[in-house]
Amino acid sequence: MPANLPPQYKEAEQRFREAKSHEEKLEALREMMALLPKHKGTDKLQADLKHAKHVGARHFDPGHVRREGAGQWALIGPPNAGKSALLKALTHAHPEVAPYPFTTHAPQPGMMPFEDLQVQLVDTPAVTAQHAEPYMTNLVHSADGTLLVLDVTADDLEDGVAVLHALLERSHVWPAARPLPADAPPFLLQRPVLAAGNKCDLDPGGTLAALARDALGPGMPFLPVSAERGTGLDELRRALFAELRRIRIYAKEPGKKPDLERPFVLMHGATVHDLALQVHKDIAARLKYARLWGSAKFEGQQVDREHVLNDRDVVELHA
Repeated sequence: MPANLPPQYKEAEQRFREAKSHEEKLEALREMMALLPKHKGTDKLQADLKHAKHVGARHFDPGHVRREGAGQWALIGPPNAGKSALLKALTHAHPEVAPYPFTTHAPQPGMMPFEDLQVQLVDTPAVTAQHAEPYMTNLVHSADGTLLVLDVTADDLEDGVAVLHALLERSHVWPAARPLPADAPPFLLQRPVLAAGNKCDLDPGGTLAALARDALGPGMPFLPVSAERGTGLDELRRALFAELRRIRIYAKEPGKKPDLERPFVLMHGATVHDLALQVHKDIAARLKYARLWGSAKFEGQQVDREHVLNDRDVVELHA
């Protein structure tokens, strides 16, 4: 990446990396293009920016799945890894499950219950070295996280791992557990990437799971599971929520009990003001202070709008 980029460009690039919606990404891309110095050293970067803007501006995407719940995970894997069986075991979805490859033809979403919220999982068509649906890169790039599903008993497991790594690279996704390269391009997004070693019930000694873990390389969280027997699924549910780095906040009206059944879901590091924006923009504009239960020094502690919240805090907004 050119070293003489202005600070404003780098700020716009950071906003692009953190953007959640297509509109936010496009706005940041336009600003990056306007701020990018025009000389020979930035020719490739200019071309990349134009390509990304063109792709982002497309209105129809056959792989687009509307986000629901606390976050969205894309499930990717080679043929017969058990993605559909895993989706069925974790959610209330009913995908077609069959012992032959390429059963899944289009993205199949399902909602995974976890404690008092739900997380969206999206099953996808199998990926091979010869073929991947064209929309897969956009789907993986847009998701909040990617779950690699592997069959630990597969003879070609290392080849399958290589194919999935290649898809992540084409999708401009870098596992969050690994340090971002110093020369990372602006579109390389750090996202949670986990690996589920399916069919661990056929590997009682754990030898095949250990080989799969080694094939994935360092910095890749790995969980042995069995979609058929249910082994390891509780641990996987916890990991899928934890890696999203979300917090649950319960709103409370003055003089009333908090609503503990429908939490507001915010990003880790969110403030009282961020919560107020989710409740209503008018409340956020008139917000004076809040009272806090949970992580407070004492029950009902008064805090200002910039106070950072913690998971399961109860908040009473005062405007």
